[in-house]
Order: sequence, then structure tokens, then C-alpha cells
Amino acid sequence: MNKKVLPILLAFLCMGFGDAAGPIVGLAKNTYNVSNFIAQLLPFMGFIMFGLLSIPMGIFQDKHGKKRTLIVGYIVALIGVAIPIFGLDSFIILLPTFLLLGAGATILQVAGNPIMRDVSGKGNYSRNLSIGQFVKAIGSLAGPLLPAIAARWMGADWRVIFPVFSIGILISLVSLVGTHIEECPETEEEPTTFKSSLGMLSNNYVLMMVLGIFIYVGAEVCMSSGIPLYLKDNFGIDIQKMGVLGTGLFFTTLMIGRFLGGVILNWLKPEKFLLITSILSILGILGLFIGNAIISVVSVVIIGFSFANVFPLIFSITVDRLPEKTNELSGLMITAIVGGALLPPIMGFLQDLTNVTIGFLVPLAAICYVCWVAIKNYRIMTSEG
Repeated sequence: MNKKVLPILLAFLCMGFGDAAGPIVGLAKNTYNVSNFIAQLLPFMGFIMFGLLSIPMGIFQDKHGKKRTLIVGYIVALIGVAIPIFGLDSFIILLPTFLLLGAGATILQVAGNPIMRDVSGKGNYSRNLSIGQFVKAIGSLAGPLLPAIAARWMGADWRVIFPVFSIGILISLVSLVGTHIEECPETEEEPTTFKSSLGMLSNNYVLMMVLGIFIYVGAEVCMSSGIPLYLKDNFGIDIQKMGVLGTGLFFTTLMIGRFLGGVILNWLKPEKFLLITSILSILGILGLFIGNAIISVVSVVIIGFSFANVFPLIFSITVDRLPEKTNELSGLMITAIVGGALLPPIMGFLQDLTNVTIGFLVPLAAICYVCWVAIKNYRIMTSEG
């Protein structure tokens, strides 16, 4: 693997820190005694910036380059994780913290996904993007893992994650600044603009794939925030002390699944892999409705493995089909990550009206759409021979 891939992989690690908004929902709900709906505002704040910043940062990236865009993302995220230095006595303080951390993760995503193509060898983009998502899952795992470690072995509060995140961001920033990266010149004759980016949505294929990202990310955040509440409500599992069994198990299987995805894609076409993994995702979520503890844990494992490669597969399949529109597509698909802000509050509202388990109908419906997207892409692949 090209040594210049390493600093980009560190960018993916820091992207994962933004996913902490999901696992922190249960901890914040207990600490500050708020409702499911209010607690789900954390992923809303963490992911809303994907909807607001992605296209503007795609335009910035078109003018100033991907590496400089990554640097901006690191700085914004670092400001976010510095806010808790002044205290976290109120739930309100968590909101700007995750807003800026989410903004930084947004910018890193906009630049990180396409710059991986610049440092990858020919034909290795999908594989390296899956490996990048594997590294991102390690960062995501910090959300549930660090609070559990802090509570059990250090006697510390779950809010210790913020100084740890700041150290990781600083190391990654230094690594990137010290690496020379030759960015592949875009073949587009016109610069990227809001109009050119949004104009891509008139392409039915692009619209379908962008909605696939929107729906999938919403489903993933629903799972990361909902699993700890589900395990506590149905089986009495303590969220803070047993975090690894809850969301930690989900993110661990995501991490392993993304690593395996990088291997599998050496011999399996992305379109076929996307179809297989989306079908398994549906089966895994259905298992949560059975209500048996063992089946539920197995279902969480299946969901983690099957969710693992959906995002990099949809992203890379789309970019490989339209490589001349990389900046527009990157901006649009990272904008679509705003689904992580919008679906969890819907799930929380449904849970407050019914129960925690019924709330999983939201990610189930989302993954059914992803499966339809996978079927369409598989048919396109087979028709092209």
C-alpha cells in the first residue's frame, strides 16, 4: 500500500470521532435526565452540518485543493472538542460541542473520500475506501469504548472522550501537514458551483445513489444510538458499564466488517457485494423484534457486519461511474450524511410514543430502500456485462 495512504487513513480515524454523537445518546439521557427525543438531538447536531457544509466545502475544495480542505476540517473539529474544557455541567453545552465536531467530520469526509482516490493505485479505490471506513470504525468505536473503560478501570466520567479526541486530531493534523500529496487534476471544464452540484440531482441515477447515502447514514446512527437503549429497556444492561456489549459490539463488528470488505472486494464486484450486504442488514434488524437476548446479540453482530461497507460501496460505485464529476458527487453524497441528523429524532419520537423496540421500524424501512438501490445497481452491472 502507498505510504501516502497513511495520513488519509488517519483522517478517516478522526471522521469516526463524529460518530460518538450516537453512542453518547444513552449516556447523556441518564446523566442529564432528558427524554428520548431530546437526547436524540445530539446526533441531530452532530450530523446537521453535513447538510449545510458539504456542497460549500466541495466548492472550496475545487478552488483550494483536497489537502487544504482536510486541514480546515481538523481545525474546526479541534475547536469543538475544546469546548468541554470549560465544563459540561449542562446538556446544552454538548450541543455546540457536537455541532463543531460534526462540522469538522463533514469537511474531513468531503475531502477524505475523493483524496483516497488520488493516493490509491489503479483499481484499488473501492478496496482502499473500505479500509478507510474500517479505520473510521476504530474512531467510531471510541464513542462507546472509552466511556466503558473510564467507568470500569479508571473511575472517570464518560466525558473523558473529549481530551482523547483532541490528542488524536492533533496527531493526525501533523501527519497530514508533513506529507506531500499530488492531487489528480479534475477533467471538468467548469469549476464546481452550487448550481453544478445540485444540477447533478437531475440525473436519476445520481439522485438514487445520493438518497441511498442519506437513508443509510440515518439508519446507521439510529442503530448506534438505539442499541444501548434497546438492551437496557429489554434486558436491563447498564449502558455505561457494559457499553462494549451495546454500541461497542455494533461498532466493533462494523470495524471488522470494513476490514474484511477491503479483502472481499479484491475478488467480488462492488455491485454484487452491496446487494448481499443489504439483504443481510434487513435480516439482522428483523432479529431485534424477536425479543430474545441471545438472538438480539447475534442480530447486532449481523447488523454490524452487514452495515459495514454500505457507505463506501455506494460512494465508490457512483464516483467510478462518473469520475469526471468527483467534486460535485463528493459534495452531494457528503451532504446526504445529514440523514444521520434527521432519522434519529424520528426514531426517538416513535419510541416515546410506543417503545424502544418499535423505533427500529425506522432503520428497517431505510435499509429496505438501500436494498432496492443495490438491486438496481446489480441489474445495471449485469446488463453491461
